[in-house]
Amino acid sequence: MPLLTPTNTIFFLCDIQSAFRTSIAGWDHLIFSANKLLKLANVQRSIVGCEVVSCTQAARALGPLDPAIDFNPLGNLHLGTFDKTIFSMTTSEVENILSARPHIQNIVLFGIEAHICVLQTALSLLHPTFRAKPYTPYVMADCLASCNSWEVPIVLQRLAQEGAFVSTTESIGFQLIGDSKHPKFKAFSALTKESKEGTARAGDFLVAGKRPEKETPSFVAKTSL
Repeated sequence: MPLLTPTNTIFFLCDIQSAFRTSIAGWDHLIFSANKLLKLANVQRSIVGCEVVSCTQAARALGPLDPAIDFNPLGNLHLGTFDKTIFSMTTSEVENILSARPHIQNIVLFGIEAHICVLQTALSLLHPTFRAKPYTPYVMADCLASCNSWEVPIVLQRLAQEGAFVSTTESIGFQLIGDSKHPKFKAFSALTKESKEGTARAGDFLVAGKRPEKETPSFVAKTSL
């Protein structure tokens, strides 16, 4: 297993397109977690400096990525958004990016849909046709969703069996920093603190499956024993 470092890691953002907003529960939590991951690579804060690749699925029909995803601060660390018809993110353009970076061993993978494009991307990375060695996908459990939310735990179990690592946005950040003496630890710590509540809510909803309690409708009569 290769050690996770900023120099051997790239982020893959998969298909977080506005067209899916009304179909996927917890959309705002998904956007929050995605932006948190992108802030790790933010040029202005220069926390870890990992490059980012993003994809859309059939953008002609399904439209662009959600505009709430903020790539602007990444500068040239955002290598581009590539449209695809295949379900895996390993398009020819993305394969070319990876082939030009033989030092990359780890992929931080997040987005939608867990049981389709995220799954097939991870499997393609574990069994690449364009290089001899497999990549190690780190799938972000708190930045992952499907239209059918019950699909997600099944996918995570499958991916773990295949050799991918299931992790979280906070855990991956600490792995990439690695040491409290890291020169960017202060900036990372500030990001962790400012995103604490949102991280907890995203984890509760997207990972633990907790839903806000619904109030009892006023028209429901109370029965007495």
